[in-house]
Amino acid sequence: MEPLVSIIIPVYNAQKTIERCLCSIRNQTFDNFEVLMVNDGSHDHSMRILEKFASLDPRFIIIDKSNSGVSDSRNIAMDCACGKYFQFVDADDWIPSDAVESLVNAAEKNNSDMVICDYRRVIGHMFTTKGHIDVSGTISKRTYAEYMMKAPANYYYGVMWNKFYRADLIRAHRIKCPLELQWCEDFQFNLEFLQYADSIYVLTKPLYYYVKTKGSLVDSNIDLRKTVRTKRLLFDYYRGLYESLDMYEQNRLRLQTFFIDFARDRVKSDKYDEYTESEQL
Repeated sequence: MEPLVSIIIPVYNAQKTIERCLCSIRNQTFDNFEVLMVNDGSHDHSMRILEKFASLDPRFIIIDKSNSGVSDSRNIAMDCACGKYFQFVDADDWIPSDAVESLVNAAEKNNSDMVICDYRRVIGHMFTTKGHIDVSGTISKRTYAEYMMKAPANYYYGVMWNKFYRADLIRAHRIKCPLELQWCEDFQFNLEFLQYADSIYVLTKPLYYYVKTKGSLVDSNIDLRKTVRTKRLLFDYYRGLYESLDMYEQNRLRLQTFFIDFARDRVKSDKYDEYTESEQL
């Protein structure tokens, strides 16, 4: 039987956290899934942990490759995935036991192209619930875009791990994580996916534990020229989405706040190369 859900986890030198992550997935109340664990050229003992889970549970599948980054890892996994839905988890995070079941139920019962949920940000021993849309239920792409316009750089909209995607849209339109970006690749993926999604279901229930590690200045990795280029590229995707909804001209000035909201974007999370968090909640 084909798995209903493909859970994709890029792994790079995650020996301290990957077992917690994989245990949280193995303990799900819903069990019709596969887990694609992409070892991205780890130099620590991550591979040993992946091998242990693969030997204990055939749903856990290892993809081993040389280091090429989180975007390439996700793309390779998506090409191999069999599920009707894609779910993304980072190796240093974890999910509650009812996460997959809750996302599947929301998607299946409401025929949703995407489900978005709240999450808990973890800093040390402090847990903070984060979200942005405060009412659960089905909304149109246009309504989702109206919410997003209020906080266009918000982490809630940008990341991939608090979302549940209908895989056939990704396959049909060949949506990929961009390899040319060192950061914000999640955001571009989501903006492109929204071009083809119609029905979105909002869950105000937190279904993900995001471990926020202390940021670092990336002067050596992301210079001003790359920062400006990335923001311009993402803004083009934003503009394309809102033009397709006939919402751009009347909201042009509001969308310009996207640049202002990323004023601090040279400070970023040090887990892979994700874009800077700008939580306007």
